Amino acid sequence: MKPEIMIALDFPTGEDALRFLDRFGDEPLYVKVGMELFYSEGPAILEEIKKRGHRIFLDLKLHDIPNTVKSAMRVLARAGVSMTNVHAAGGRKMMEAALEGLQEGCGEGERPKLIAVTQLTSTDEAMMHDELLIEGALEDVVAGYARNAMEAGLDGVVCSAWEAERIHSVTSGSFLTVTPGIRLAGDAKGDQSRVATPARAKAMGSDYLVIGRSITKAEDPVAAYQRCKEEITHE
Repeated sequence: MKPEIMIALDFPTGEDALRFLDRFGDEPLYVKVGMELFYSEGPAILEEIKKRGHRIFLDLKLHDIPNTVKSAMRVLARAGVSMTNVHAAGGRKMMEAALEGLQEGCGEGERPKLIAVTQLTSTDEAMMHDELLIEGALEDVVAGYARNAMEAGLDGVVCSAWEAERIHSVTSGSFLTVTPGIRLAGDAKGDQSRVATPARAKAMGSDYLVIGRSITKAEDPVAAYQRCKEEITHE
């Protein structure tokens, strides 16, 4: 399966985000709206993006007690996004509650995909051991989170491209891997630790490639987006 690109709309205002999207004309995109933009503009920005024909991954990474997350997901279900997420570190009961809330909020409508964050791509193994006090190899910890998410009924996980193949092997081929930390060759890593090019991420089995700065900070974002598409289309 050819992976799909999600453009991370990491902008401080809705005006900035919509001006960026206007550069793509009528081309339908899959975009990620994270905390900065959502907290700045609220649900109204989701409606504006959908009016332009784009799909949305609402990346708020909920992590709280099960009842609170269930209630929040019941509300977020009304936003009409295609995908949203929680933190796998909240445990199976929390993830199960999130799924229940999302289903309840959607009623008879189509439920958004629900995925769980395993370890942030800014986390490396030394940080995981020394600061988070989590033992074991990072890849094993991520795989364990993925199994928990699958058993809770979720559709997939957020992970780095380097863990995608392992996750598919311990879950299933249809269990989604959404991979941030994607950079075009030569671009700076920024605050990410586990990065990969689009072509490399495709080879390692990523289903969705979340690409931010390599597109949004490019001199010609449309050309950068097309270059990313070409990388994953080329066999």
